[in-house]
Amino acid sequence: MNQRITVRYEGRVQGVGFRYTAVSLAQNLDLTGWVKNEFDGSVSLVTEGAEDQLMELLSAIRRSNLGKYITNELVRRSAATGEFTGFGVRH
Repeated sequence: MNQRITVRYEGRVQGVGFRYTAVSLAQNLDLTGWVKNEFDGSVSLVTEGAEDQLMELLSAIRRSNLGKYITNELVRRSAATGEFTGFGVRH
């Protein structure tokens, strides 16, 4: 059963390749959703998929070169809607 997670990453997370790394990692895990820079300097990520794949994405982001830029990670869970067909960058 698919789930949805919405994550807000805080820190120096813009201008470091965060969105494109997240897209690559999510696509490799067959997750759907999007990632986007916010006006306040944070990055938002919304993704849907199997629980173990979602947890692997969060872990892979922390283990990647991006981990050193993240000072806070706020995760919310909800039911998947199935509205996404792929994973990409939103502007």
